[in-house]
Amino acid sequence: MAVLPPDPVFSLRSPDMGAVNSLCFQESDRLLAGTIKGSVFLWDLQTNRSALHFEVGADPITSLHHTPDRLVTQEKGGTITMFSIGGSSYVKERSIPGNHQGFCRSALHTNTSKTNEQLLFYPCDESSIGVLHVTDAAAPTQILVPDDPQLPKLGSVTCFKPFECASQLFLLAGYESGHFLTWDISSSVILDVLELAQDATSVDYDPVTNRGIVSGPTDKLISFSYQRSSMQLQRGSELCIKNPGVNSVRIRPDQKVFASAGWDGRIRIFSWKSLRPLAVLTQHKNGGVMDLAFSSQPVAMWRAPIMAAAGMDGQISLWDLYN
Repeated sequence: MAVLPPDPVFSLRSPDMGAVNSLCFQESDRLLAGTIKGSVFLWDLQTNRSALHFEVGADPITSLHHTPDRLVTQEKGGTITMFSIGGSSYVKERSIPGNHQGFCRSALHTNTSKTNEQLLFYPCDESSIGVLHVTDAAAPTQILVPDDPQLPKLGSVTCFKPFECASQLFLLAGYESGHFLTWDISSSVILDVLELAQDATSVDYDPVTNRGIVSGPTDKLISFSYQRSSMQLQRGSELCIKNPGVNSVRIRPDQKVFASAGWDGRIRIFSWKSLRPLAVLTQHKNGGVMDLAFSSQPVAMWRAPIMAAAGMDGQISLWDLYN
């Protein structure tokens, strides 16, 4: 007998919030949501109420990141803004004007090999990528420019994933052309180029299991791995889904499952070991699911790690996929 998919443990809604574009957890009991209207809503998961909301700008918030003492936002157009925590509110520290008209989301990485240095990777103009030291305002911003004349015409960057392997920091970046470049961050050198997926929307990679997954506007998810000695990408299998278009793919921190956020409003759950589909979650019926986020620790209210999903329907669904 088939196992029925679970219901959400809760759905967060506010008449002022509207469509949600991006999510991130602050520790485990707070969830931040970036809206299409350019606002950030902070939800307290002990009360399931919005504790605070404020405007960042007029453009949609395409990504959010939270460090122990800062909030980082990215707006459509590429502008990056950093806020410090001031009492019960957020205080704007600085803003970096952007020049990116695509949909590429920024990525925050804590570099464990360098005393937890926090680096933000964000899309710049044309094919270049900025690397910003979040905790050190005096540190120069590194710019990764794929200027090798032997490279194909890449177009704009569309997605990326920073990761560490053997105490080295790498960045996997996807471009409009479908090519994925692997950068060695310490030397700003491109180690490998492989054509994986055109106009990819999201990529996630787990260095422990040495496997990654790429999504895009088609009805296929593409897996990949690395040849570790040379750091060369290797294309894996393809997973077909019923309806085309995925905004986000996320591997759960325990490497047991991964989830995809569909244009059709469906959240699909897959086994990370076998890549076989496990469940389809259909809570979001009016519009696509824009982003997914996993809590790194159990949320006290449900005594389990939680997955949050952001929808164009103006709700944030919360899921306990462990029970």
